[in-house]
Amino acid sequence: MNYLIIIVSILLSAFFSGITIGFLGLKKTELQSKIKAGNKRVVKIYEVRKNGNLLLITLLFGNVLVNSIVSVYLNSMFSGLIAIVLSTALIVLFGEIVPQAIFYRHALKLGYHLVPLVKVFIFIFYPVAWPLSKLLDLILGEEEENIWSKREMKEIIKIHEDSEDSEIDRDEEKILLGALSFSDKSVKEIMTPKNVVFSLEESEKLDENVLNEIKYSGFSRIPVYSEEKDNIVAVLNVKSLINLSTNRKVSDVHLEEKIFEIDEGTKLDVLLNIFIQRKSHIAYVVDEYKTFLGVVTMEDLLEEILKMEIVDETDKHRDMRQYSRSLQEKKKKK
Repeated sequence: MNYLIIIVSILLSAFFSGITIGFLGLKKTELQSKIKAGNKRVVKIYEVRKNGNLLLITLLFGNVLVNSIVSVYLNSMFSGLIAIVLSTALIVLFGEIVPQAIFYRHALKLGYHLVPLVKVFIFIFYPVAWPLSKLLDLILGEEEENIWSKREMKEIIKIHEDSEDSEIDRDEEKILLGALSFSDKSVKEIMTPKNVVFSLEESEKLDENVLNEIKYSGFSRIPVYSEEKDNIVAVLNVKSLINLSTNRKVSDVHLEEKIFEIDEGTKLDVLLNIFIQRKSHIAYVVDEYKTFLGVVTMEDLLEEILKMEIVDETDKHRDMRQYSRSLQEKKKKK
């Protein structure tokens, strides 16, 4: 009978210590996110985990009680030193190390099946555990939520992608990492510098050579300037050139409303909102002295999120900035 009591006590000790590290190691925010993702098993665990101090006190009371029972019965069966060595070895090995190692790896799977037993012990110790838990709540305050920083979230995404069991593939990882880095970057980092911007002077004639340059540039919107390249006045939508007769001036073509300016230090998430509000796709970049620095487009923003060059059916070249640079060099030679 004594052996049976010792075995049951060791098993209960394993249960209490395993649940302690398994359940309390799970953050409430983590469980809430799994519930919202449709994991119904986590709902049962969250029911007991949400009252962290009540759960903690219940498990500690239970663990201390059964460990004391083991020590008492071993002392009654063996001499002092042997009883101490046996009780220490049994409790540490089978009541702490092994169960904690198992629950640490399989907290959700094992916890789901053991929730009913946890509720039984919460009920048993409730008269003592509840007042103490409320006292802890009063002294220590509510349990802090686990909020990840951007850097931590990036590392989590990378770990997920590297895992064989992950549902995140390589492309999704790039998009997620790009989106998380989005607001950290400024317009200056992704703009096309003015010295390589492909633009047209408003009085320039749209002869065959110019139309061919526009055609093979691959750009759908082209900045239009007046006299000096720093004076951007409008945007030419290439679609408006369809069926247009040659040798007409750029200013004779229907131009989109004046292109708006954006400061070089503007964060990309702010620029995206401005593009959406203005229903625009292009802006010219200026510094603090309103000096023209370059242009930035909606496509530049999307490429920054996707971490890849966007090439559609109208693009003749993969690197449009490089091609724009070559066009400007050709113009200088003429």
